[in-house]
Amino acid sequence: MWQFWVDRGGTFTDLVGRAPDGALHTHKLLSENPEHYKDAAVQGVRDLLGLGANDPLPEGVVDAVKMGTTVATNALLERKGDRTLLLITQGLGDLLRIGYQNRPQLFDLKITLPELLYESAAEVTERLDASGAVVVPLDEAGARAALQAGYDRGIRGVAIAFMHAYLNPDHEECVARIARDIGYTQVSTSNRTSPLIKLVGRGDTAVVDAYLTPILSRYVEQVRAELNPDGGDGPRLMFMQSNGGLTDAALFQGKDAILSGPAGGVVGMVKTAELAGFDRIIGFDMGGTSTDVTHYAGEYERSFETEVAGVRMRAPMMNIHTVAAGGGSILSYRDGRYQVGPESAGANPGPACYRRGGPLTVTDCNVMLGKLNPNHFPAVFGPDANERLDADVVRGKFEALAAGIASATGDAALPPEETAEGFLRIAVENMANAIKKISVQRGYDVTQYTLNCFGGAGGQHACLV
Repeated sequence: MWQFWVDRGGTFTDLVGRAPDGALHTHKLLSENPEHYKDAAVQGVRDLLGLGANDPLPEGVVDAVKMGTTVATNALLERKGDRTLLLITQGLGDLLRIGYQNRPQLFDLKITLPELLYESAAEVTERLDASGAVVVPLDEAGARAALQAGYDRGIRGVAIAFMHAYLNPDHEECVARIARDIGYTQVSTSNRTSPLIKLVGRGDTAVVDAYLTPILSRYVEQVRAELNPDGGDGPRLMFMQSNGGLTDAALFQGKDAILSGPAGGVVGMVKTAELAGFDRIIGFDMGGTSTDVTHYAGEYERSFETEVAGVRMRAPMMNIHTVAAGGGSILSYRDGRYQVGPESAGANPGPACYRRGGPLTVTDCNVMLGKLNPNHFPAVFGPDANERLDADVVRGKFEALAAGIASATGDAALPPEETAEGFLRIAVENMANAIKKISVQRGYDVTQYTLNCFGGAGGQHACLV
C-alpha cells in the first residue's frame, strides 16, 4: 500500500509518496489554489496516485498519511485564530496581560506589549486554596451570564483558568459544562491543557489552545473528509507535534501544533547533517510565511515553557525560534521606513509574481534582482496552473512602490532594483538576528557550527544571512 509524508506550509505543500514497490515519488503544489482544489495535501495524494479530478480515492490503496503542518504556526504569527473569551478567577482579570513582568529589553524606553490572543476576559467568583479546598464557592449563575454575554457577541471559543485548578478541577469542569450547554464549540480548561502549578502558564496555554484548536480541527476534518468521503476506515491520518513525535489526527490539539511543521524539519536537518559528518548545526528553515532557526550540538533541544510570536505557552516542544520573515512576507513603507512582514501573502493570492494579483513580497525582491529565474521555477501559476512566475508585473509594482516612497520622502525615486535590495536587507537582518538569539546570545561560538539551510526559500538567503 502507498504511504505519504506531507509538509503543508503556508505557501507550498510538498509530498513524498512511497509506492507499494518501494519507489519514492515527490510532488510540490501551492497550499491554496481554490479554483483547482480544496486541499493541497489531498490533491497531492491524488496526483501521485494518478487520479482524475472526479475520481474517488480507491479503498485499500493508501495505508497512512503523515503530515507536518504550519496551519497553527501561521495563524499565531498572523493573529488569525478564532475569537476567544477568557474566564478567570475573580480579581485576576488582567493577570495574563501583566504576566511575569519580564523586561527582555531592559533599556527600551517604549515597550510594546504583544497583542493578547483573547478578545475579552470575564472574572468568575470562586476560589480554591493551595491545597485545592474550596474557599469561595463557584458562582454558577455569574459564570453562565458571562458566558452568555460572550456568546451573544459571536464568540464561540472559551479558555477557563482558575486558581489552583490543577489540584481540584471541579470548578473549571462545571463552567466547561455550562459553556457547552450554551453552545460554545471550543472549550479549553487549564487543568486539561497544562495540569501544573502556576496560573499564568496554565492560563496562557489554555488561551492558545482555545485560539488555535478550532482552525486545526476544521483543517483536520477537511483532510479526513476528502481522504475518506464514504466515512469508512480510510487511511490512517497522523500529524507531527511540536515535540517531534507523531499523533493520531483525533488527538491533535492547538497547543501541540505550534511547531508541527518546523519540528519535522529539525529531525530531518540533524539526520542529513550527520550523514555529511557534522554534529554542530545551526538550522535555518525559511519557508513562504516564516523562518525557523534552531541549535543542535549532539542532542535535540526541547523546551517546556516557551514563547512563540510573543505568546507564552507551556507545552513540550522543540526549541525553535520563529520569526515572521518568509518568502511571502509582505513589503510595505509605513511610519517612514521599509517594513517586511509580519503579514504574509500565503499561497492565495501569494506574491505578486504568482499571477494572482498579490502584493509585493520577499520572493518578488529575488525575482526583481534576478536571483529567482522564472524558467527554473515550477510552472504552477496562472488561471490554468501551468504558467511561470511573472517578472513583468513585479518590475511594474516595484516602480510604483519606489515612486510612492519618493513622494512620501521628497527624494528622487530609486531604481526598482535598489528598492528591492533595501527590503531584502531588512528581511535578512531579521533572520540573522533570530540566529544570534539562539546561538551568540546563549554563549555558543557560531564559527564552530555548520549552517544547514532548508525550506523553499532557505537557499536564496543563506549566504546573505
